[in-house]
Amino acid sequence: MTAQTLDGKAFAARLRARIATQVADLAGQGIVPGLAVVLVGEDPASQVYVRSKGRMTREVGMTSFEHRLPASTDQDTLMALIAKLNADPAVNGILIQLPLPKGMDEAAVINAILPEKDVDGFHILNVGRLATGQKAMVPCTPLGCLMLLRDHLGSLAGRNAVVIGRSNIVGKPMAQLLLRDSATVTVAHSRTTDLAALCRQADILVAAVGRPHFVQGDWIKPGATVIDVGINRTDDGLVGDVDFAAAVQVAGAITPVPGGVGPMTIACLLANTLTATARSHGLPDPEGLTP
Repeated sequence: MTAQTLDGKAFAARLRARIATQVADLAGQGIVPGLAVVLVGEDPASQVYVRSKGRMTREVGMTSFEHRLPASTDQDTLMALIAKLNADPAVNGILIQLPLPKGMDEAAVINAILPEKDVDGFHILNVGRLATGQKAMVPCTPLGCLMLLRDHLGSLAGRNAVVIGRSNIVGKPMAQLLLRDSATVTVAHSRTTDLAALCRQADILVAAVGRPHFVQGDWIKPGATVIDVGINRTDDGLVGDVDFAAAVQVAGAITPVPGGVGPMTIACLLANTLTATARSHGLPDPEGLTP
């Protein structure tokens, strides 16, 4: 058996096209969503991400605000900029590109963003709202994974799901989203006993550990759906957390790296910005873009 490849790049392109249509509808009402991205420092990877986010924001018809600050910027200056963006009605979403320079309090910076403009979904109020089943801004990567799973499997109710990784960015919110869809969820991590045996019980396996080829082919239940969140740079290029060549012979469906989860992250950032815009104007949430 060879697994079906879940093409995140194609899905993300369709998602951006839907978003562009809905942005155009809002523009007809005099509403133009605006996304502000703040980069502190000159991290090369972060600069690439910020350029890509800006380009795709403009492509769907939104306004892109980019703020590039030197690495020497102090936290008070960054906080003042966030306060300005919070108060700006043209800005519906605010994203602080991580990581921040050493010495900055990342949690304090994130929590300075208005929760309703926190399109990364990292503000403590959004984290709590997601955990308690309330309306929240949801982290982009887990939201993209959920969209891929729903598209492929339909209902997730009753399925056994294992999430490997307990980060605040992916693992924990991914588990919350799967629970919302009535999956039976186990969160595994570096201290989990007999991880391979646990993974073999999973109908849905989400790997988000940041270790190349960590998940072996014989860890996977035949026919399972595998979501590989990992993006690891190696001498052989970009690889995921799952040994794709082995896993594809066992799984029912699997996301490739690159071209799987990665493209969904920016598409869901745009989706969150559209959702934040609708909510700020008292409009219904855009269809199909929220959990």
